[in-house]
Amino acid sequence: MLAVLLLVSCMPKKQDPIVTPWGEVLDSVEVSEDFDLHEIQHSGELILATVSGPQTYYDYHGRSLGTQYLLVQRLADKIGVGIRVEVCRDSLELADKLSEGQVDIVAWPTPGHLEVTKDKPLLLDEFTAWYKPELIEEARKEETALLTTQRVKRHVFSPMLDKKGGVISHYDRLFMTYSQPIRWDWRLMAAQCYQESTFDPKAVSFAGAKGLMQIMPGTADQLGLPRSQMYDPEQNIAAAAKYLGQLEGKFSDIRDRNERTNFVLASYNGGVHHIRDAMALAKRDGRNPHRWRDVEEYVLKLAQPKYYNDPLVKYGYMRGTETVDYVSKIRQRHQGYMGVKTPHLGFHPSKPRKAEKRKNKYDI
Repeated sequence: MLAVLLLVSCMPKKQDPIVTPWGEVLDSVEVSEDFDLHEIQHSGELILATVSGPQTYYDYHGRSLGTQYLLVQRLADKIGVGIRVEVCRDSLELADKLSEGQVDIVAWPTPGHLEVTKDKPLLLDEFTAWYKPELIEEARKEETALLTTQRVKRHVFSPMLDKKGGVISHYDRLFMTYSQPIRWDWRLMAAQCYQESTFDPKAVSFAGAKGLMQIMPGTADQLGLPRSQMYDPEQNIAAAAKYLGQLEGKFSDIRDRNERTNFVLASYNGGVHHIRDAMALAKRDGRNPHRWRDVEEYVLKLAQPKYYNDPLVKYGYMRGTETVDYVSKIRQRHQGYMGVKTPHLGFHPSKPRKAEKRKNKYDI
């Protein structure tokens, strides 16, 4: 069952308990002057408080997920508003936000009850008419679909366009050009591009990441890449190189360049904050926070409540298996590309050679 608490506000007064079809109200709650459905619609947002976790709420490549979040999202869509999420440390903080009237809905991490105040009759009526128990399973199925084969829509091309000719992709010269300012091996950037999009300039993910290097719209804005040009190969690669350079700066405390590259790749996939959380846990446990072999273990552990609820962790739950696999596959593919030399002058990405016919045969 979805454990949700419906709202409160700022000037408290006592109300009698209410029993709803979804569970027994355990106690009365404190409420204040009306801020009901119409006011929520006028403000344009439903404020949800919850804790980080796979069943509640987490960020995945810029997309908000979690079964309870997706369920509340459906309610928000129905009443025509967005959701603002307040991530709390624990249930005590959730209760405080509820009692102080700072939020509209509280999604608890454990199965529970639904508490409703009489000052929200319109919101309660809307919820009552909308809610069906099967919505929970539908939200779970939606999340599963998003996290599996439908993550990125793309054509799958060979990881080597012309092995005998030493050509990795149609975009080799672009990788060579834009990897130079950040002092990356162009073949490493090519290996990363294949992992992101399999060299498909029209690739798009469920979260909205676009193009060869799968850049999110918000990141594009920050990098100065017009959204109308996100599918343009050169603009996309140039922006990605700029972003990689920024990530290099965020890990300047890692002196070893080879190690730093692992952390940059991991952050490109999983986010800087999650990687820093893993580094903090590794350091606490006496491991080397600047060595990826030590830190990747904690990236994986951030999927466990013991770790993502640890006071050291600021950004909560993480699907770390994908990030660890991401770094490993790029590094392996880069090793395979290391024998490729600089493309000859006659090869240009604007005049691509014919791609190999074999598709869907490669581990991506």
